Amino acid sequence: MTGTPTIVAGNGSDVERTDGMNELFIYLASGSPRRRELLAQLGVQFEVCVTDIDESAHADEASDAYVRRMAADKARAALARLPTRRAPVLGADTTVCVGRDRLGKPADRAAGAAMLRRLSGREHEVLTAVAINDGEREVVAVSRTTVTFRPLTDAEIDAYWATGEPRDKAGGYAIQGLGAVFIEAIRGSYTGVMGLPLFETARLLNSFGYRLM
Repeated sequence: MTGTPTIVAGNGSDVERTDGMNELFIYLASGSPRRRELLAQLGVQFEVCVTDIDESAHADEASDAYVRRMAADKARAALARLPTRRAPVLGADTTVCVGRDRLGKPADRAAGAAMLRRLSGREHEVLTAVAINDGEREVVAVSRTTVTFRPLTDAEIDAYWATGEPRDKAGGYAIQGLGAVFIEAIRGSYTGVMGLPLFETARLLNSFGYRLM
């Protein structure tokens, strides 16, 4: 997907760079509305630059390694499309894990229902990797969060799917939406489960000379 790049502004009034530039600007290699909202929450101005990459997992690839590679590949692919870039590129990737199995976005109702049944009444882990690349240096961080679902009934699963919310979400639910009613406990990063862990993102931005406050 190669949509038209869009500049989106955060609140930006109290942020600055420590390398002589007086704006906080970055390229975002993601079309996710949640990631746009979270990045704007930090007061960051950004331009969306989305590219297609191969998201296939390597044989026996651990989930941590997979999300790291996906986030880095997204940032690198966007970087290659920006020959006149004026800022680093941020890429991110989220995966939901049940044991050694990774749950992606459900392909259809049956897949979505099967995912929610697997999550019902148990813990699962959400991993989100963030990568920032300026063409000379690349840094990657991973947020790991344990989420506990209460037991779900088939009727609840069917009703939730009917809302349309699970269709484009890793693991088949949205913590920031109606899916929150299923979550009994969370241990880790709420924003990481949403798709962009702000603690890790802020630390990476800082390492590139950005100061958020």
